[in-house]
Amino acid sequence: METPLVNRVANSGIITLNLEDHFPDKEIVVFDIKDYLFKELILKEKDFRAAIREYDWSKIQNKILLVHCSNDSIIPVWAYMLVGSAATPFAAEVFQGTQSEFLKAHYNKVIDKLAIDDFENQRIVIKGCSNKPVPPSAYTDLTSKLLPTVRSIMYGEPCSTVPIYKRKPKKA
Repeated sequence: METPLVNRVANSGIITLNLEDHFPDKEIVVFDIKDYLFKELILKEKDFRAAIREYDWSKIQNKILLVHCSNDSIIPVWAYMLVGSAATPFAAEVFQGTQSEFLKAHYNKVIDKLAIDDFENQRIVIKGCSNKPVPPSAYTDLTSKLLPTVRSIMYGEPCSTVPIYKRKPKKA
C-alpha cells in the first residue's frame, strides 16, 4: 500500500509575498530631453517649447511616462514641468527620473499601502527570482515593514528558502 503524497509546503501556513505581482501593469515609456536639445547639449527655450507643442502625445495614452535627460546637460526645472504639463492629459502617470528611480518610488508606495495587520504572527516567504526588474530596495523595505509584526521572514521559494528573520520567543 502506497502512502499518499502530502504537500507539506501547502499545509504549512506559510504566506508567500511576490513583489513581482505589484509590478506596474502599464507600459513604461521614456521621454529623453536630450533628444530635444541643440546638439544634444543646450536647451533653447523657443525650440524646446515648439518641440513639446508638436510632439504626438497620443503615443503615450494610458502609459507611464518617465521624463529624464540621459546626458550631463544642465536642464532647468521648468523643462521637466513643461513636459509634464503636456503629457499629463494623456499618460496614466508622469514621473521625472529613470526607470530604476521610478520602480523604487512605485514599490515604496505599494509597500506603504500594505495592510501589515494581515501578517501578524505569520511566517512569510518573500518570493525571489523575479522575471521583472524588482529593485532590491523593495525587498529591504518590505522586510523592514513586516519585521515588527511577523513571526518569521524567509527569502526564496517555499520549498527552498533562506532564513532572514525569526522572532525570538519571549522569556517568561
